[in-house]
Amino acid sequence: MTTAFDPIDLAGIRLRNRIAMAPMTRSRAYGPGLSPTESTAAYYAQRASAGLIVTEGIQPSPGGQGYPDTPGLHSAEQVAAWRRVTAAVHAAGGRIFAQLMHTGRIGHPSLLPDGLYPVGPSAVPARGSVYTADGPKPFVVPQELGEDDIWQAVEDHAAAARNAMAAGFDGVEVHGANGYLVHQFLAPNANIRVDHWGGDDRRRTRFAVEVVRAVAAAIGPERTGLRISPGKALGDIDEPDPGPTYLALLRGLEPVGPAYLHLVESPDRALTRELRERFRGVFVLNPRVEGGHAGPEQLSLVEEGTADVLAFGALFLANPDLPRRLRRGGPYNPPERATYYGGDDRGYTDYPALPEDGEDAAAPDAQRPAPAVRTG
Repeated sequence: MTTAFDPIDLAGIRLRNRIAMAPMTRSRAYGPGLSPTESTAAYYAQRASAGLIVTEGIQPSPGGQGYPDTPGLHSAEQVAAWRRVTAAVHAAGGRIFAQLMHTGRIGHPSLLPDGLYPVGPSAVPARGSVYTADGPKPFVVPQELGEDDIWQAVEDHAAAARNAMAAGFDGVEVHGANGYLVHQFLAPNANIRVDHWGGDDRRRTRFAVEVVRAVAAAIGPERTGLRISPGKALGDIDEPDPGPTYLALLRGLEPVGPAYLHLVESPDRALTRELRERFRGVFVLNPRVEGGHAGPEQLSLVEEGTADVLAFGALFLANPDLPRRLRRGGPYNPPERATYYGGDDRGYTDYPALPEDGEDAAAPDAQRPAPAVRTG
C-alpha cells in the first residue's frame, strides 16, 4: 500500500515523500527590490524534508503585487537572491518550485510602483479591503485588461518562469486559485467579458490555459504545475457551479500536459475525485478540513488513492520537520498567528524541530489546531 512517506516521481524529479509544503504568504521580502533575504533561505532550508516545497506567491511582474513586502521574480537582483534560497534547499536535499502569483484586482495602487494600477479581466471590484502600509484600504475598481495587456500578462508569467530556472528552482507553479488573476478569469462574477476571454465555461478557462501553455513552452511541461481552488470564495470569488468550468480547464490543459495539478479542496469531495480521475499527471491535494487544518488524519487520502501528494500549510509553517512529526504522530508546534505576515525572524525561522534523540521539542499544548494562514 502506498503511503504519504513513500517517494514519488514528479515528471522525472524524484520526491523523497508525498508531503508538500503549501505556498504561504509571509511578507518578508526585505532584500533589494523586493527580493528574499538570508532568513528566507534559512526558512525554506529548514523545511527541506518536504517531498516538495512550493514557495510563497511571487509576483511575475511589478504590477502583479497585491500585498506589502511580497517577493518578485522579474529583476536580476531578485533572481540572484532566489538563487541563494534554492541553493540552501538543494544543499539540504529538498526540491522547490516557485509559485507565480499575479494578484490582479486584489491589491491597491499604493502597493504598486508609480503609474501602475490593479487590473482584472473586467472592471468589477472585489468586495472587502487589503492591508497596506497605511492600514486597510478598500479594493478599487480594476482596470480591465485589453487584448495586448492580456498577452503581456501571459508573457510576464513565461519570463518569470525562465527567471525561476535561472534562479535554480526545480519548477514553477502557476497560481490559479484563491481569487487572484488567473482565478478571476475563471470566475463568472469577476469575468463578465463577452469576447473570446469570457462568456462561457470554455472561454473563461482560456487565460489559465494560455498562461500554463506559455510557462510550459518556456521551461518544459515537466517543470510546470497549476494550483486551482474551484468554488472557494476567497477574493470575493463566486462560482456557484464550478464543475463544468474546471472540467473544461482540464480538457484545455490536456495538450499541454503539466506535471501536476494542485487542488485547494472545496466541500465537494465528489468534484475532487472527478478532477483526480480526469487529470493525467500528479495530483496534489490541499484537503479541506471542517473547522481546522490538514493534519495526520488526512494521510489516509494518499493510501486510498484520493491524492498522490498532500500539501500542508499552517502545520508546515510551525513545524519545519513536519514529515518526521507526521510519521511519529506529533507533537506539533502551534503557529503564532501574530507573526504570519511581516516582522523579523520570530515566528519565521525560530520554530523548533524535534531533537534527534526523539524527545519532544514542543510545549504540552502543542497539538492544538492551527488557524488558517493566507495561502499563495
